[in-house]
Amino acid sequence: MKKSVLFSLLATLGFLPVARGDLTLVQSIEGSRGNNTVTIKIKGERARIEINPKAGVIVDTKTGEVISLLHDRQAVMRLSPEKAKDLANKARTILQDTETSLEVPTPRPTGRKEKILGYDSDEYVAETPKYRATYWVAKGYPDYGAILRQMKLLQNAAFVSVRKPMPEYYDFPGLPIRTKIKFTGQEETSITLTSISQSPLPDSEFDVPAGYAEIHLPDLELHSPAPASPQPSSEKPEGQ
Repeated sequence: MKKSVLFSLLATLGFLPVARGDLTLVQSIEGSRGNNTVTIKIKGERARIEINPKAGVIVDTKTGEVISLLHDRQAVMRLSPEKAKDLANKARTILQDTETSLEVPTPRPTGRKEKILGYDSDEYVAETPKYRATYWVAKGYPDYGAILRQMKLLQNAAFVSVRKPMPEYYDFPGLPIRTKIKFTGQEETSITLTSISQSPLPDSEFDVPAGYAEIHLPDLELHSPAPASPQPSSEKPEGQ
């Protein structure tokens, strides 16, 4: 349970935006584990991500601090940049994802068009031996340029070791309102931006809720699976 919460946080942080203004995004995520709604709130250099009713995270991209919120336990875990990076590296080891430099291809237009959420969208595809990503880009989305500048992927060094190498959102000539990603050996995940707001957000949105108890990192330490015990040899010693 504890590990699954941490892996969900790390996976989400792999696609976190960083911004210079206020932005609220609501994403509908469909994958092998069912459907989920993720809400991302951004103000200046801070981001708050509500992954599900049980877990959330607050990131200060200026200091590198990561604050994990466990709503079902009314608990909070604070990670310094150094501890966050160490935890990310351990999670990658357990997930057997030790690649640190994968090819990042340039998305190419396919010429296919589709109307998504009422917007005419063009398909772009980025593909490597490791993954295939499909982006439906709405070139006519209102104020998409300002939104894209806020949706730069998180570059915090604490999470560079777990960040999947994906094209930057601001490289597109429009807003990618639907993204489909499939890594080798995994089910496809579909992410759709269902709501976007640029209304001002209060600073209190990025405060730890009152009454949450502190949990220290050793309480949620990750451990690699124990190596398999060697099997006794079935061969008989010589001379027997």
